[in-house]
Amino acid sequence: MQERSLTIPELMLIAGTRVALGVGVGLLIGDKLRSDVRKGAGWALLGVGVVTTVPLVMGVLSKPPVSLRRVA
Repeated sequence: MQERSLTIPELMLIAGTRVALGVGVGLLIGDKLRSDVRKGAGWALLGVGVVTTVPLVMGVLSKPPVSLRRVA
């Protein structure tokens, strides 16, 4: 496994996308709200989570591994 370093803002963005995905899925499978409201909010949050995850993953994977970085 390759180790990559992340900044605090990157970690916060990653955590935010996980929260949006989790809440979206929870709303889709839950029964506490009216069906139409629940489904609309659930799909919206799920979509936001998926769409924002793709660029974050690409950004993290494009970083060089820690072992290959030069020390300045």
